[in-house]
Amino acid sequence: MVEEIDLFPKGLLALLRTLHRNFEPERRYLIRARRKFLAGLPSVSASLRDSSWQVRPLPEPLRKRHVEITGPAEPKILINALHSGADAFMADLEDALTPHWENQLRAQKALYQAARGRLSFQSAEGKVYQLDPAYSTTLMVRPRGLHLVERHFPIEGQPIAASFFDTATFLYHNAEALLQRGKGPYLYLPKIESAAEARLWEEVLSACEAYLGLPLGAVRVTVLIETFPAAFQMEEILFELREHVAGLNAGRWDYLFSLIKTYQRRRDFLLPEREKLTMDQPFMQAYAQEVVRAAHRRGALAIGGMSAFIPDRRNPDLNARALQQVTKDKTREIAQGFDGAWVAHPDLVPVVKSLFEKSLQGAPNQAAQVPTEPFNPQRLQDFPTLEDGALSLEGIRHNTEVALLYLSSWLQGQGAVALFHLMEDTATAEIARAQLWQWLHAEEPPLVKEKGVPVSHALYEHLIEEAQARYPTILPQAARFLRELVYSPVFIPFLTSYGYSRYLP
Repeated sequence: MVEEIDLFPKGLLALLRTLHRNFEPERRYLIRARRKFLAGLPSVSASLRDSSWQVRPLPEPLRKRHVEITGPAEPKILINALHSGADAFMADLEDALTPHWENQLRAQKALYQAARGRLSFQSAEGKVYQLDPAYSTTLMVRPRGLHLVERHFPIEGQPIAASFFDTATFLYHNAEALLQRGKGPYLYLPKIESAAEARLWEEVLSACEAYLGLPLGAVRVTVLIETFPAAFQMEEILFELREHVAGLNAGRWDYLFSLIKTYQRRRDFLLPEREKLTMDQPFMQAYAQEVVRAAHRRGALAIGGMSAFIPDRRNPDLNARALQQVTKDKTREIAQGFDGAWVAHPDLVPVVKSLFEKSLQGAPNQAAQVPTEPFNPQRLQDFPTLEDGALSLEGIRHNTEVALLYLSSWLQGQGAVALFHLMEDTATAEIARAQLWQWLHAEEPPLVKEKGVPVSHALYEHLIEEAQARYPTILPQAARFLRELVYSPVFIPFLTSYGYSRYLP
């Protein structure tokens, strides 16, 4: 059981009020400013890129990050992940944890206990999980992004920014406890779209440190480069966060989702099926290369993508094929210069860890290796085209089924969902529904190969009804949710914020 604590003492309430009053106007301005990216992507700063500067030196616990495991900040997951042997565990308050108020409260209480090495959990079947107080895996936390709010915690009649709420609550309760463990308060920052947003985060983190009496730079962050605009300003983002940043991370599905959100209906932009959007595509290779180049040039680490496969001990053939793919994927990332990578299941930790340890020959990272090719923004826009101008029916069907199954679980409070042997979070549903929207609303909707007719509402209705018949667990609200996301004439920026306002209590 998670021990009951006073989650909102007076000192934390005062900090939350201070953050809201000082930074909420700027946050709202920056969210509105994101619309400008539809007209023109952010530009680079020549003077900043030509000058010599480095981020604050990395603390010892963040120098070796060969394998990081990720999952929702839930008690059982926290215990298993911190016992997994991974270098770090990213406890997620965002894409793998739904914004249900009870989920967020339970997560903060679990983090409080985990930071002190005394978390325990009893399952419905009576099995007890107990955290080893001497666990060595580094705890990291991903707060919710700047676009989300927490309406269950209003300040002066306004909901507080979820990012402010998550960050301040975690730091207030756990910064000192983690420092006493020889680690530190480490965060992953999601959904940043510009250097200006990074500057806001820098100001929020500095304000928290000052309030809590922590030295500047005690809080260290890794920035998820998971939006298309951010790919054009990686060094600028590092510069703004130079006192706190420790690394950049490549987030594939969210990056592709952001790409569709940026270009939407443009005639010269229409992505093929999700399964074809691999890291071998030239525009994705350029994206990965720039993550490594920017991070290493400025003294930060580059963390690679997610291996979402869930091993099935009853299916050795499936496992063998999947592990072969995981090995190929991580070998490519090591060759590109990445210092570590993500996994979603503890069984993958030793697989990925051994690859990095063997390839790096005991070195903690590859930060000294800086790619010599200069940044070329045009390569980020070397997009693939549809083969024969058509999509496969199976690709459309798979997006529909994944979106419906995930949204059903999300509405019921589950943000990390096992689907088709993969652990999926919100990012998967976002790219799936975004592709469905783009194909339907394109200036020239693509053909469906097997039918010889364009994508249409009628086809989607057929696939939704087919999925509901095949998977009886799909909620009617999930089908309505997906229809609203896909049929809306205006692209809905985030399913999380939309679903939070429309469907959650």
